[in-house]
Amino acid sequence: MNTNAAVLNAKAFISIAAVAAYAILSSPIQAKSLEVAVKISVSSAGLDLSQSTGARELYNRVQKAAEIVCGHGNRVGLVALDNVAGCREKAIADAVQSANLPQLTIVYLNTHTPQEAKARGIVLPALVAAK
Repeated sequence: MNTNAAVLNAKAFISIAAVAAYAILSSPIQAKSLEVAVKISVSSAGLDLSQSTGARELYNRVQKAAEIVCGHGNRVGLVALDNVAGCREKAIADAVQSANLPQLTIVYLNTHTPQEAKARGIVLPALVAAK
């Protein structure tokens, strides 16, 4: 049994779920003047997050969750945010920052600059930070 992988998967799941909740609560969706918090848990079950393939799949899951949360929230009658793209970027960056997994950060850096990552509080892997 690989206990490190189990701890890593559990840590990532909890961190990403917490970040998703934080992103929602910090940018609530308005519905008839009532604030509604939408939360989607992103599972890392079945993924080896120490490998790039697992990290890419988790990143895809986080992106899909951010699109739903920042858009329609899987609910009828919710009004979408004015800045859906900004909400989505913040939710994804917060999830990556919270998970603090080198492979996930590398996937994030495929579409973002190191300066953008640093501005969001994402800790860069040693090889990237040295460049």
